[in-house]
Amino acid sequence: MKRPTQSDVAKLAGVSRATVSYVVNGSADVSISAETRARVLDAVAHLNYAPDARARSLRSGGSNTVGLLIPDLHNPHYWSIVQGVEDSVREQGYDLLLTSTSLDPEREAQTLAGLSGRRVDALILTLSFLEQSKATLTQLAANGYPVVTLGNTSFNVDAVIATYRNATARMMAHLLGLGHTRIGFIFGVGSKELATNRMAVYQESLAVAGLPVDPSLIDYSGPRIEDGYQAACRLLERTPRPSALLVINDWLAIGALRAVGERGLRVPEDISIASFDDTEMAAYLNPPLTSVRSNGYALGRQAASLAVERIRQPGRPIRRVQIEAELIIRSSTGATK
Repeated sequence: MKRPTQSDVAKLAGVSRATVSYVVNGSADVSISAETRARVLDAVAHLNYAPDARARSLRSGGSNTVGLLIPDLHNPHYWSIVQGVEDSVREQGYDLLLTSTSLDPEREAQTLAGLSGRRVDALILTLSFLEQSKATLTQLAANGYPVVTLGNTSFNVDAVIATYRNATARMMAHLLGLGHTRIGFIFGVGSKELATNRMAVYQESLAVAGLPVDPSLIDYSGPRIEDGYQAACRLLERTPRPSALLVINDWLAIGALRAVGERGLRVPEDISIASFDDTEMAAYLNPPLTSVRSNGYALGRQAASLAVERIRQPGRPIRRVQIEAELIIRSSTGATK
Protein backbone atom coordinates (compact mmCIF):
# COMPACT_ATOMS: atom_id res chain seq x y z
CA MET A 1 0.00 0.00 0.00
CA LYS A 2 1.31 3.46 -0.93
CA ARG A 3 2.62 5.44 2.01
CA PRO A 4 0.65 8.64 2.64
CA THR A 5 2.41 11.87 1.76
CA GLN A 6 2.27 15.43 3.07
CA SER A 7 0.14 16.27 0.03
CA ASP A 8 -2.38 13.61 1.12
CA VAL A 9 -2.48 15.10 4.62
CA ALA A 10 -2.86 18.62 3.20
CA LYS A 11 -5.77 17.55 0.99
CA LEU A 12 -7.62 15.85 3.85
CA ALA A 13 -7.02 18.76 6.26
CA GLY A 14 -7.84 21.43 3.67
CA VAL A 15 -4.54 23.26 4.08
CA SER A 16 -1.38 23.80 2.05
CA ARG A 17 1.42 21.24 2.01
CA ALA A 18 3.68 23.90 3.55
CA THR A 19 1.32 24.16 6.52
CA VAL A 20 1.49 20.40 7.00
CA SER A 21 5.29 20.60 6.91
CA TYR A 22 5.32 23.37 9.53
CA VAL A 23 3.06 21.36 11.87
CA VAL A 24 4.76 17.95 11.61
CA ASN A 25 8.23 19.47 11.86
CA GLY A 26 7.29 21.50 14.93
CA SER A 27 8.34 24.83 13.44
CA ALA A 28 8.26 27.45 16.18
CA ASP A 29 8.82 30.48 13.93
CA VAL A 30 5.57 30.09 11.96
CA SER A 31 2.24 31.13 13.48
CA ILE A 32 -0.44 28.46 12.98
CA SER A 33 -3.83 28.62 14.69
CA ALA A 34 -4.79 25.91 17.18
CA GLU A 35 -7.76 24.96 14.97
CA THR A 36 -5.56 24.50 11.88
CA ARG A 37 -2.96 22.57 13.84
CA ALA A 38 -5.68 20.28 15.20
CA ARG A 39 -7.02 19.61 11.68
CA VAL A 40 -3.56 18.70 10.43
CA LEU A 41 -2.89 16.39 13.38
CA ASP A 42 -6.28 14.73 12.92
CA ALA A 43 -5.44 14.12 9.26
CA VAL A 44 -1.99 12.78 10.23
CA ALA A 45 -3.62 10.32 12.64
CA HIS A 46 -6.35 9.33 10.18
CA LEU A 47 -3.86 8.58 7.40
CA ASN A 48 -1.20 7.09 9.71
CA TYR A 49 1.24 9.54 8.12
CA ALA A 50 4.83 9.64 9.36
CA PRO A 51 7.74 11.42 7.63
CA ASP A 52 10.43 9.01 6.57
CA ALA A 53 13.12 10.82 8.51
CA ARG A 54 15.17 7.64 8.85
CA ALA A 55 15.46 7.34 5.08
CA ARG A 56 16.56 10.98 4.85
CA SER A 57 19.17 10.43 7.53
CA LEU A 58 20.48 7.31 5.83
CA ARG A 59 20.80 9.12 2.51
CA SER A 60 22.74 11.92 4.16
CA GLY A 61 24.93 9.60 6.21
CA GLY A 62 22.96 9.98 9.44
CA SER A 63 22.59 12.86 11.86
CA ASN A 64 24.43 11.26 14.80
CA THR A 65 21.56 12.46 16.99
CA VAL A 66 19.17 10.54 19.23
CA GLY A 67 15.90 12.21 20.25
CA LEU A 68 14.51 11.81 23.77
CA LEU A 69 10.97 12.73 24.80
CA ILE A 70 10.09 12.98 28.50
CA PRO A 71 6.75 14.03 30.02
CA ASP A 72 7.93 16.39 32.76
CA LEU A 73 11.03 18.53 33.30
CA HIS A 74 10.22 19.02 37.00
CA ASN A 75 10.18 15.42 38.22
CA PRO A 76 13.72 14.34 39.24
CA HIS A 77 13.02 10.76 38.14
CA TYR A 78 13.16 11.96 34.54
CA TRP A 79 16.40 13.86 35.19
CA SER A 80 18.00 10.51 36.03
CA ILE A 81 16.69 8.99 32.81
CA VAL A 82 18.01 11.93 30.78
CA GLN A 83 21.44 11.60 32.40
CA GLY A 84 21.57 7.88 31.66
CA VAL A 85 20.56 8.39 28.03
CA GLU A 86 22.97 11.27 27.49
CA ASP A 87 25.96 9.50 29.04
CA SER A 88 25.34 6.40 26.94
CA VAL A 89 24.70 8.06 23.57
CA ARG A 90 27.72 10.35 23.94
CA GLU A 91 29.94 7.38 24.73
CA GLN A 92 28.76 5.89 21.43
CA GLY A 93 29.37 9.03 19.38
CA TYR A 94 25.85 10.52 19.28
CA ASP A 95 24.35 13.82 20.41
CA LEU A 96 21.09 14.10 22.33
CA LEU A 97 18.00 16.13 21.35
CA LEU A 98 15.79 16.51 24.44
CA THR A 99 12.16 17.62 24.48
CA SER A 100 9.42 17.65 27.13
CA THR A 101 5.63 17.49 26.76
CA SER A 102 4.75 19.14 30.11
CA LEU A 103 2.22 16.36 30.82
CA ASP A 104 -0.09 17.74 28.13
CA PRO A 105 -1.76 15.15 25.83
CA GLU A 106 -2.06 17.47 22.82
CA ARG A 107 1.50 18.65 23.20
CA GLU A 108 2.69 15.05 23.46
CA ALA A 109 1.01 14.15 20.16
CA GLN A 110 2.35 17.29 18.46
CA THR A 111 5.86 16.80 19.82
CA LEU A 112 5.99 13.17 18.72
CA ALA A 113 4.79 14.14 15.24
CA GLY A 114 7.41 16.89 15.11
CA LEU A 115 10.22 14.65 16.33
CA SER A 116 9.34 11.99 13.77
CA GLY A 117 9.99 14.54 11.02
CA ARG A 118 13.35 15.71 12.30
CA ARG A 119 16.69 14.32 11.21
CA VAL A 120 17.35 12.15 14.22
CA ASP A 121 18.66 8.61 13.93
CA ALA A 122 16.46 7.15 16.71
CA LEU A 123 13.79 8.16 19.20
CA ILE A 124 13.53 7.25 22.89
CA LEU A 125 10.03 7.93 24.18
CA THR A 126 8.50 8.11 27.65
CA LEU A 127 4.83 8.50 26.80
CA SER A 128 1.99 9.40 29.15
CA PHE A 129 -0.97 9.51 26.75
CA LEU A 130 -0.73 6.40 24.62
CA GLU A 131 -4.03 6.83 22.79
CA GLN A 132 -3.12 10.26 21.40
CA SER A 133 0.30 9.02 20.23
CA LYS A 134 -0.86 5.65 18.93
CA ALA A 135 -1.22 6.50 15.24
CA THR A 136 2.16 8.18 14.85
CA LEU A 137 4.05 5.54 16.82
CA THR A 138 2.34 2.68 14.99
CA GLN A 139 3.35 4.20 11.66
CA LEU A 140 6.93 4.76 12.83
CA ALA A 141 7.15 1.12 13.86
CA ALA A 142 5.69 -0.02 10.54
CA ASN A 143 8.31 2.07 8.70
CA GLY A 144 11.15 0.48 10.67
CA TYR A 145 12.11 3.76 12.38
CA PRO A 146 14.42 3.08 15.37
CA VAL A 147 12.20 3.68 18.40
CA VAL A 148 12.60 2.66 22.04
CA THR A 149 9.78 3.16 24.53
CA LEU A 150 10.38 3.54 28.24
CA GLY A 151 7.70 2.15 30.51
CA ASN A 152 5.33 0.31 28.15
CA THR A 153 5.26 -2.50 25.64
CA SER A 154 2.11 -1.52 23.76
CA PHE A 155 3.88 -1.10 20.42
CA ASN A 156 6.03 -3.30 18.21
CA VAL A 157 9.26 -1.51 19.08
CA ASP A 158 12.16 -2.02 21.47
CA ALA A 159 11.26 -1.25 25.07
CA VAL A 160 12.74 -0.87 28.55
CA ILE A 161 10.46 -1.43 31.53
CA ALA A 162 10.93 -1.01 35.25
CA THR A 163 9.08 -3.94 36.82
CA TYR A 164 7.44 -2.71 40.01
CA ARG A 165 5.28 -5.66 41.04
CA ASN A 166 7.67 -7.47 43.39
CA ALA A 167 9.02 -4.30 44.98
CA THR A 168 5.52 -2.89 45.47
CA ALA A 169 4.49 -6.13 47.16
CA ARG A 170 7.50 -5.81 49.46
CA MET A 171 6.56 -2.21 50.19
CA MET A 172 3.04 -3.21 51.16
CA ALA A 173 4.34 -6.13 53.27
CA HIS A 174 6.69 -3.66 55.00
CA LEU A 175 3.85 -1.24 55.84
CA LEU A 176 1.45 -3.97 56.89
CA GLY A 177 4.18 -5.59 58.99
CA LEU A 178 4.60 -2.30 60.87
CA GLY A 179 0.93 -2.52 61.84
CA HIS A 180 -0.56 -0.12 59.30
CA THR A 181 -4.11 -1.06 58.35
CA ARG A 182 -5.26 2.31 56.97
CA ILE A 183 -2.84 3.05 54.16
CA GLY A 184 -3.69 6.05 52.01
CA PHE A 185 -2.54 5.98 48.39
CA ILE A 186 -1.75 9.22 46.53
CA PHE A 187 -2.09 8.13 42.91
CA GLY A 188 -0.96 11.22 41.03
CA VAL A 189 -0.25 10.39 37.39
CA GLY A 190 -0.64 12.25 34.11
CA SER A 191 -2.89 9.52 32.73
CA LYS A 192 -4.81 6.86 34.69
CA GLU A 193 -3.53 4.16 32.33
CA LEU A 194 -0.09 4.62 33.92
CA ALA A 195 1.13 2.85 37.07
CA THR A 196 -1.91 0.54 37.20
CA ASN A 197 0.42 -2.31 38.18
CA ARG A 198 1.25 -0.56 41.44
CA MET A 199 -2.42 0.14 42.16
CA ALA A 200 -3.25 -3.53 41.54
CA VAL A 201 -0.59 -4.71 44.02
CA TYR A 202 -1.78 -2.20 46.63
CA GLN A 203 -5.31 -3.58 46.38
CA GLU A 204 -4.22 -7.22 46.24
CA SER A 205 -1.97 -6.84 49.28
CA LEU A 206 -4.81 -5.37 51.35
CA ALA A 207 -7.11 -8.22 50.30
CA VAL A 208 -4.52 -10.89 51.19
CA ALA A 209 -4.15 -9.24 54.62
CA GLY A 210 -7.93 -9.46 55.10
CA LEU A 211 -8.36 -5.69 54.88
CA PRO A 212 -10.98 -3.91 52.77
CA VAL A 213 -9.97 -1.63 49.91
CA ASP A 214 -11.37 1.71 51.10
CA PRO A 215 -11.94 3.99 48.06
CA SER A 216 -11.84 7.04 50.35
CA LEU A 217 -8.17 6.29 51.05
CA ILE A 218 -7.21 6.42 47.35
CA ASP A 219 -6.71 9.95 46.02
CA TYR A 220 -6.45 10.24 42.23
CA SER A 221 -4.53 13.49 42.22
CA GLY A 222 -2.67 15.24 39.44
CA PRO A 223 1.06 14.67 38.81
CA ARG A 224 2.56 17.86 40.22
CA ILE A 225 4.07 18.57 43.63
CA GLU A 226 1.12 20.80 44.57
CA ASP A 227 -1.20 17.91 43.72
CA GLY A 228 0.68 15.71 46.16
CA TYR A 229 0.27 18.36 48.84
CA GLN A 230 -3.45 18.79 48.22
CA ALA A 231 -4.02 15.02 48.08
CA ALA A 232 -2.29 14.57 51.43
CA CYS A 233 -4.39 17.37 52.91
CA ARG A 234 -7.55 15.58 51.82
CA LEU A 235 -6.43 12.20 53.14
CA LEU A 236 -5.36 13.67 56.48
CA GLU A 237 -8.91 14.97 56.95
CA ARG A 238 -10.31 11.41 56.88
CA THR A 239 -11.73 10.01 60.13
CA PRO A 240 -10.01 7.96 61.28
CA ARG A 241 -6.86 9.36 59.70
CA PRO A 242 -4.62 6.99 57.70
CA SER A 243 -1.57 5.85 59.63
CA ALA A 244 0.55 5.67 56.46
CA LEU A 245 0.64 7.36 53.05
CA LEU A 246 1.93 5.58 49.97
CA VAL A 247 2.77 8.13 47.27
CA ILE A 248 3.21 7.34 43.57
CA ASN A 249 6.56 9.14 43.35
CA ASP A 250 9.11 11.05 45.41
CA TRP A 251 8.14 14.35 43.78
CA LEU A 252 4.59 14.18 45.14
CA ALA A 253 5.88 12.83 48.46
CA ILE A 254 7.56 16.21 49.06
CA GLY A 255 4.12 17.81 48.92
CA ALA A 256 2.78 15.16 51.29
CA LEU A 257 5.60 15.81 53.78
CA ARG A 258 4.69 19.49 53.83
CA ALA A 259 1.00 18.73 54.45
CA VAL A 260 1.92 16.45 57.36
CA GLY A 261 4.31 18.99 58.87
CA GLU A 262 1.77 21.81 58.69
CA ARG A 263 -0.54 19.77 60.93
CA GLY A 264 2.10 19.29 63.56
CA LEU A 265 2.39 15.59 62.82
CA ARG A 266 5.70 13.75 63.01
CA VAL A 267 7.07 11.29 60.45
CA PRO A 268 7.14 8.40 61.18
CA GLU A 269 5.95 8.66 64.81
CA ASP A 270 2.45 9.89 63.88
CA ILE A 271 2.26 8.88 60.23
CA SER A 272 4.53 6.96 57.87
CA ILE A 273 5.25 8.10 54.32
CA ALA A 274 6.62 5.90 51.54
CA SER A 275 7.06 6.47 47.85
CA PHE A 276 8.37 5.28 44.48
CA ASP A 277 11.40 6.07 42.24
CA ASP A 278 14.02 6.60 44.95
CA THR A 279 15.44 9.66 43.24
CA GLU A 280 18.68 11.10 44.62
CA MET A 281 16.86 13.55 46.88
CA ALA A 282 14.94 10.78 48.71
CA ALA A 283 17.92 9.99 50.93
CA TYR A 284 18.34 13.69 51.84
CA LEU A 285 14.79 14.56 52.86
CA ASN A 286 13.96 14.90 56.55
CA PRO A 287 13.35 12.16 57.44
CA PRO A 288 14.99 10.15 54.62
CA LEU A 289 12.28 8.60 52.48
CA THR A 290 11.43 4.92 52.19
CA SER A 291 11.06 4.44 48.44
CA VAL A 292 10.99 1.84 45.68
CA ARG A 293 14.08 2.36 43.53
CA SER A 294 13.29 2.22 39.80
CA ASN A 295 16.85 3.27 38.83
CA GLY A 296 16.11 5.91 36.21
CA TYR A 297 19.79 6.19 35.27
CA ALA A 298 19.98 2.48 34.40
CA LEU A 299 16.70 2.73 32.49
CA GLY A 300 18.11 5.60 30.45
CA ARG A 301 21.38 3.85 29.68
CA GLN A 302 19.62 0.68 28.61
CA ALA A 303 17.19 2.58 26.39
CA ALA A 304 20.09 4.39 24.72
CA SER A 305 21.93 1.11 24.15
CA LEU A 306 18.86 -0.39 22.48
CA ALA A 307 18.43 2.72 20.32
CA VAL A 308 22.02 2.63 19.06
CA GLU A 309 21.80 -1.13 18.50
CA ARG A 310 18.70 -0.58 16.38
CA ILE A 311 20.44 2.13 14.33
CA ARG A 312 23.38 -0.17 13.63
CA GLN A 313 21.39 -3.40 13.28
CA PRO A 314 18.00 -2.39 11.85
CA GLY A 315 16.98 -5.98 11.09
CA ARG A 316 17.52 -7.50 14.51
CA PRO A 317 14.54 -8.88 16.51
CA ILE A 318 12.57 -6.61 18.83
CA ARG A 319 14.06 -6.55 22.34
CA ARG A 320 12.24 -5.96 25.62
CA VAL A 321 14.46 -5.37 28.65
CA GLN A 322 13.14 -5.41 32.21
CA ILE A 323 14.90 -3.74 35.13
CA GLU A 324 13.66 -4.92 38.51
CA ALA A 325 12.76 -2.22 41.02
CA GLU A 326 13.86 -2.66 44.64
CA LEU A 327 12.60 -1.51 48.02
CA ILE A 328 14.85 0.89 49.94
CA ILE A 329 13.76 1.23 53.57
CA ARG A 330 14.64 4.44 55.42
CA SER A 331 13.35 6.23 58.48
CA SER A 332 10.14 7.78 57.05
CA THR A 333 8.30 4.54 57.86
CA GLY A 334 7.82 3.18 61.37
CA ALA A 335 5.52 1.10 63.52
CA THR A 336 2.07 2.32 64.46
CA LYS A 337 1.47 3.34 68.06
